[in-house]
Amino acid sequence: MEKEQVYAGIDVAKASLDVAVHLSEKRWNFSNDDRGIKDAVACLRGLSPALVVLEATGDIELPLTAALVVAELPVVVVNPRQIRNFARAMGKLSKTDTLDAQVMAHFAATIRPELRPIPDAQTQELSDILTRRRQIVEMIVAERNRLLTARGVVNEGIQAHIVWLEQELSNINRDMGGKIRESSVWREKEVLLRSVPGVGPVLSATLLAELPELGDLGRRQIAALVGVAPLNRDSGTFRGKRSVWGGRAKIRAVLYMSTLVATRHNAVIRAFYQRLCAAGKEKKVALTACMRKLLTILNAMIRHRTPWRYPTTQIIGPCP
Repeated sequence: MEKEQVYAGIDVAKASLDVAVHLSEKRWNFSNDDRGIKDAVACLRGLSPALVVLEATGDIELPLTAALVVAELPVVVVNPRQIRNFARAMGKLSKTDTLDAQVMAHFAATIRPELRPIPDAQTQELSDILTRRRQIVEMIVAERNRLLTARGVVNEGIQAHIVWLEQELSNINRDMGGKIRESSVWREKEVLLRSVPGVGPVLSATLLAELPELGDLGRRQIAALVGVAPLNRDSGTFRGKRSVWGGRAKIRAVLYMSTLVATRHNAVIRAFYQRLCAAGKEKKVALTACMRKLLTILNAMIRHRTPWRYPTTQIIGPCP
């Protein structure tokens, strides 16, 4: 008889790792440190699982994920929302670490999410730099807002902090560029991406770190992955407006800002934006469509390794 496949789920917390196996009473608890991760990997290796599922938990899961990949175990990191919705659909409303691990094991056996490439150490480091950059930018904005009402010594302290944060931002930008220049593959891709008007260093670095699938997927797949593909909301006789949601919010936020620039300085995106506005589309809807078009262009450029070719069409003014 064919051996039954094993599906495992791991609930990752700051201090502990809870491991469960689908259709089994076996449960394990390990500490979330080097020793505990080593023991968890050894335990799973003995089971020879067909798939291991764990949630994305704000990078807490990265050491365990890396150890599982090194051990050549099939692991998928999924969005916590998917696990929670799956649990509700199964009628499991209670939530504990052990129950979450069981739900993830059940999710692995039922849904069997497709294995995706795990970012290597270099990509993870670039992603960490981008995350820190976002944090510093948010702190600068917050301090500048506080500066509007602060007086006296407090005002001086905030100004000094802003100066320090701006210097730190400059250092982060330098480190980000250095990491990209260290990789010949990244350098080639960055040259292609940066050749497009509207694409700056932050968007190119974000795509390299957060969207390794760029160039490998079709235009509809890449748009859905980022979260800029329109989704139907129709049921029965009800016909709702299409909307975009889900996807990778970090990429979408940076892509939005780059698209704003592209609607002014990129002939193709600018003309497309104008045409949608002239057709009566709301500016927000038109801008979202431009985000999707810019992403599609970048995806095709990376796939075919073709730099941007500036069109000969006349550039006309933006929408009023």
